Amino acid sequence: MTSANMNPTEARRRRSAARLAAVQALYQHASAGTPQAKLLAEFHDHRLGTEVEDEPLAAADQGFFDDVVTGTLARVDEIDGLVTQYLGEGWTLERLDRLMLQILRAGAYELVARPDVPRAAVVSEYVDVAHAFYETREAGFVNALLDRLGRSVRAADG
Repeated sequence: MTSANMNPTEARRRRSAARLAAVQALYQHASAGTPQAKLLAEFHDHRLGTEVEDEPLAAADQGFFDDVVTGTLARVDEIDGLVTQYLGEGWTLERLDRLMLQILRAGAYELVARPDVPRAAVVSEYVDVAHAFYETREAGFVNALLDRLGRSVRAADG
C-alpha cells in the first residue's frame, strides 16, 4: 500500500514505527559503527515490519525511516550544535547516554529538515519514543529540549 492511498491514521502509525526504528538504527550506528548502507539494508531486510519473539512489529514507512537515518547522519554536526544549545548548564553531549542522544538527534533532524511535519507532532512523537526506553523524567527532558529547539527553528509553526 502506498502512502497516497493509505488512511491518515495508518500513515501516522507507520511514521511512528519508522521513528522508533530510526532511533534504534542510529543507536546501532553510534554503538557499533555499522556503515550507513549496511545499516539501512539490515533494517529493511530484518527489522522493519518483521517479528521479534513471535510478536509482529508495526509496519514502518521505509522512505521516512531512510530519510530520518540518512538525514540525521549527514547533518550530525549541525544537529549536535543545536542540541548543545538547549542542554542545561553543565550538560554536554558526552554526558547524555548514547540512546538519549540518538532520540534528540532524530527529533532535532525532523524539526530542522521536515517542515511537512508539524513541530508539536515531532515533539510528541519523540516523547513517545523516549517512553519506550525511559521513565517519565527522561521523556520530560526530551519534551522540554525538543520543544525549545523547535520553537527556535520554527517560530511560526504550531
